[in-house]
Amino acid sequence: METQTRPLDVTVVPCDAYEPALAKAALLEAIAPLGGLDFIRPGDKVVVKANLITFLKPDKAATTHPVLLSALSELLLERGAQVVIGDSPGGPFSLPYLKRVYAATGLTDCEKAGAVLNQNTDIKETDFPEAKVMKHFTYTAYLADCDYIIDFCKLKTHGMMGLTGGCKNMFGAIPGTDKPEYHYRYPNPTDFSRMLVDINAYFKPVLTICDGVMAMEGNGPSQGKPRKMGLIAASRSPHKLDLVLSALIHMDRSDVPTLEAAFERGLIPATVQELAVSEGWERFICPSFETIGVKRGLLFTDESKGLVGKAWAGILKAAVQPRPQVKGEDCIGCGECFKVCPAKAITMVDRKPDIDYKKCIRCFCCQEFCPIGAMKVRRTGLSKLLERIR
Repeated sequence: METQTRPLDVTVVPCDAYEPALAKAALLEAIAPLGGLDFIRPGDKVVVKANLITFLKPDKAATTHPVLLSALSELLLERGAQVVIGDSPGGPFSLPYLKRVYAATGLTDCEKAGAVLNQNTDIKETDFPEAKVMKHFTYTAYLADCDYIIDFCKLKTHGMMGLTGGCKNMFGAIPGTDKPEYHYRYPNPTDFSRMLVDINAYFKPVLTICDGVMAMEGNGPSQGKPRKMGLIAASRSPHKLDLVLSALIHMDRSDVPTLEAAFERGLIPATVQELAVSEGWERFICPSFETIGVKRGLLFTDESKGLVGKAWAGILKAAVQPRPQVKGEDCIGCGECFKVCPAKAITMVDRKPDIDYKKCIRCFCCQEFCPIGAMKVRRTGLSKLLERIR
């Protein structure tokens, strides 16, 4: 009697370097068990939503590497697709700004592979009544002008969300200068995560791929340290992919608010062990990966129920919640943190940022967009202790 093999939820394959032939082979190996690109028909327009957070060179490990984007473009073009690569990084969603980001991140190389870099800076508004929290929002119009979206994320730490992966990458659908407004609208990490899951539910990326050849640990998602992981991962679900990514960098579901939000909707199982993942994926687990960690299962406990209750949850948050803190000797006084802060919690005093923590909503926009990494995520002594005894 023939036994049926359960379809894979997530694949994790080796890719040791950003070399074109190696990258193309690894991408094929990653997506083949998921059905490959068989859904593409000649003439289909595919948008590849990259992570292009800011003006950082590929070797900083903050952005989706152009070699991988070029390799994917070639695979799509071989099937007769039109390929557009885009994102809305932090900053104005304007053509001059985008061109600067494309140049800095090496994406002009993707044009040689036949891809088109998005130059449509129109925005649209939409109603999404099926959303849990974000019933109406503004988004970048180029994402609506396609047949399919492929989410090509980067494996990185994140101050607010713990992990930058497939789900968080789709926040790039929101125009750059509007992002602080959404942080202010959803200051609670639980609601912000539910909003991110709403975005993914609206755009429905047909495939999510992660660049984990060189990941970013520490002060991510823009100023952390490159960490070689040597892998590419893929899934039809950004949330299932993120559940595996979190395990690879030694985090739990409760450490990543977007995973809790996805679990709440039945989009992922309780544990990574309940997923069908490609054989041998555990060898890529990195217990020493430096996260911006707290015991988020405590920090983001739902105050409305459970054993701790509202009072105890408040005490725990005050005791373990991380906060942004400037490393004064590194600060160049550019004022980017002041400009981007959605809560207006930062003032510039003698060309140095002064943070009013009573106003601070812990969105870490200041840390994310500090151009030199002078703004850090400061963890409390208790949060460090909890991380050690985890």
